[in-house]
Amino acid sequence: MKDQARIVIIGGGIAGCSIAYHLAMMGQADVILLDKGELTSGSTWHAAGLVTQFHTSPSLMRMRIYSVNLYRHLQATDLSGGAGEQGSRGAGEQGSRGNESPLRLRTPAPLLSSVPVIWHQVGSLRLASTQDHFWLLKRQVGQAKALGMDVEVISAAEALRIFPYMTDASLYGALYIPGDGHLDPSGATFELARWARAMGVQTYTGVRVTGIQLSAAGAVQRVQTDHGDIRTELVINAAGMWAPQVGAMVGVNLPMVPLVHQHLTTRPIPGYELPRDTPVLRDPYHLFYMREEGKGFLIGGFEVEPQAWSVDGVPWDFTQKLLPPDWELFEPIMEGAIRRVPILAQAEVAHLLNGPEAITPDSRPLLGPVPGLRGYWVAAGLSHTGFGAGGAIGQIMAEWIIEGEPSWPTHEFNVRRFGTIYQDRHFTTERARESYRYYYFLRYPNDENESVRPYRRSPLHTRLEALGAVFGEKNGWERVNYFDPGRPSRRAGADQKTWGWGRPPYFEQVGEEHRAVRERAALFDMTSFGKIDVRGTGALALLQKVTDNNLDKPVGSLTYTQMLNGRGGIESDLTVMRLADDTFRVITGSNFVAADLGWLIMHGPQDGSVEMQEVTDEWACIGLWGPFARHVLQAVCPDDVSNAAFPYMTARTVTIDGVEVLAQRVTYVGELGWEFYAPNEQAGRVWDGLLAAGQPYNIRPAGYKALDSLRLEKSYRYWSADITPTDNPYEAGLGFCVRLNKGEFIGREALLAAKAQGIQRKLCTLAMDGDSCVLYGGEAVYRDGRVVGRLRSGGYGYTVGKNIGLAYLPLELAAEGTPLEVEVFGERVAAEVAAEVLYDPKGEYLRN
Repeated sequence: MKDQARIVIIGGGIAGCSIAYHLAMMGQADVILLDKGELTSGSTWHAAGLVTQFHTSPSLMRMRIYSVNLYRHLQATDLSGGAGEQGSRGAGEQGSRGNESPLRLRTPAPLLSSVPVIWHQVGSLRLASTQDHFWLLKRQVGQAKALGMDVEVISAAEALRIFPYMTDASLYGALYIPGDGHLDPSGATFELARWARAMGVQTYTGVRVTGIQLSAAGAVQRVQTDHGDIRTELVINAAGMWAPQVGAMVGVNLPMVPLVHQHLTTRPIPGYELPRDTPVLRDPYHLFYMREEGKGFLIGGFEVEPQAWSVDGVPWDFTQKLLPPDWELFEPIMEGAIRRVPILAQAEVAHLLNGPEAITPDSRPLLGPVPGLRGYWVAAGLSHTGFGAGGAIGQIMAEWIIEGEPSWPTHEFNVRRFGTIYQDRHFTTERARESYRYYYFLRYPNDENESVRPYRRSPLHTRLEALGAVFGEKNGWERVNYFDPGRPSRRAGADQKTWGWGRPPYFEQVGEEHRAVRERAALFDMTSFGKIDVRGTGALALLQKVTDNNLDKPVGSLTYTQMLNGRGGIESDLTVMRLADDTFRVITGSNFVAADLGWLIMHGPQDGSVEMQEVTDEWACIGLWGPFARHVLQAVCPDDVSNAAFPYMTARTVTIDGVEVLAQRVTYVGELGWEFYAPNEQAGRVWDGLLAAGQPYNIRPAGYKALDSLRLEKSYRYWSADITPTDNPYEAGLGFCVRLNKGEFIGREALLAAKAQGIQRKLCTLAMDGDSCVLYGGEAVYRDGRVVGRLRSGGYGYTVGKNIGLAYLPLELAAEGTPLEVEVFGERVAAEVAAEVLYDPKGEYLRN
């Protein structure tokens, strides 16, 4: 075994082999791939191998399209680079309308034998077996069309012609994708490994990693194995179910849990032997998927009570092994399959295969470099993305390592997105089980996480309960969605199934809270806001380096800014408060604080001049906004809070009912007001004082549903939806934050180029009749019958009485008054480009 390589990949499943292949394709062959067993001996070898291009996540759909095209290419190309290469390029152009990244193929020197059959393009059907599932399918198809897929809902009769073995009972329609199929999991993985070896990658099996040696500064130096050490500067943990144990070797927590996943195969049914081109069938309501296997059926699914296994660590010797079949657990899936395909009642079972899979708390992979370590990368926790994204993961990781950044948006998958609460194994396990449960089981947009609640509670929690709070959840925090006065407080969960896809029953309650903010005053508990303190002699230099705005302002200043990547894309959206010459507080979204802290750590100096600490749990945050907010505050605050003494976008310490609090004059609702940061033990007194002082003004407590409606009327952006790492500030209407003359910062060169070239699209506000539909975001936008964009956010504005959406549009369509259509559940609804800001466009109310 070689004792040195630039890169060592740990794990020989689809992720590890795809990374090795793509690294070699991009000219990096000084790579060793290790597996403690044989290649594909983890969860890869027992996978069902279904691959669809369909998804409503832009990133995952693009990854699936790329992966399908890669498998087609492998199928059509031998290692001489000759036969079939032209045909492979043609296949790569099919169906994606340019969304996939190009295959960067180079012709390797060795000539090996022809390719085995690994890819079976048979098409797929996704069924809607209830009215609500049909509405969901129409919504998903609209989202997919907005992302570039050419798909339509077909009738039950058409679906029956494509898959005649099923019944049309309670069948409302289906989605058919002819370019989908299934593959031989081991064959595809071995083929990637074969290409990688032909280009110089060294592969060693039967070699178990026992440790990873780091330098005092946290840089990878050596991989220790039971066959000797390998000197290296970069390790990729692609160890699948064993990735958490490989992470623990360097003190890294990787939240993923092995969950039981089963599929059953039948012997051929006499008279109903399935041809090889039988389409894949998915029926989410009945919880199953199926495909042809040896002229019989392969049937799998997703249980509503999934079972975790070996959560304390998968045994190292669990190689090419299975768990005992659990027939009782599989019974609901088989019953659902028989209801849809009655001939299965005649089938003889060949075997029930039970193989665990590593699932993350949100069923998304963990990808990228680990903050705080140099040279330690992760590509694990593939969850349900498996082979559907496995091919693309290789390209993402190879680009990231070689070029510094991937050409793909990765914020959904970034390894740094999970915070310290996921060190709690019980919490991680239950959230992984919940994400598995809802992979097929219908989860509506307004549904909330249900497991392990309450987990994190603000110091105001009991007061909010007494006011009739209905709680949602974000990053473990209980947060008020809205108040239902006079009724017992409760925790929202899978509630939307009770009202379906129409307006929610709390529509008017949210409206009342919205109007209280616009007309009087309202209080919000915003304790879950992420808070990061950055201090030290190098604090200003670091923050100047990672943000686009200028933070070199007087103590007490607030700055709205973004952190950018090297391509000028928006990695984060922040407010930064300067507390002292060398101390800053970064305020970010509840769900984004771990990722933002990780970004700061990754780009921070190594000389000890900066200290970074998350302080979210240490400070309560109370928001007070509305035209009478100053009147309310003055009643309990002896300090001068006039506009002259306390202007917009400044911060200072004030006293509220005898408690010193740090007040920020800032808003996410577009009204006069403040955020108050108080020590947890005194937050209740601050809340009570403000609530009592607001009674003459009919003050109301309000929740996050109203907050979203209020911010849409102001066209305030929401990171991860309206602004993402693929959007730059000029396109997003945030050019006012960019200070190109402040000096060098990450993304500056890209922004200079973008400014010189001129933007080609712009984030626009769209307005629609308020009674025409219910918007959720993701809907396709049309002009003259052609898809021109998609709603990033969508909702209702109670003050303006309109449905509001935010969408990037080509510049020629961005003019106010441009007529458009938005596809909502399969129907085209009239819309138009509105003024960028629908409420108080000059911002006079919030600045006075």
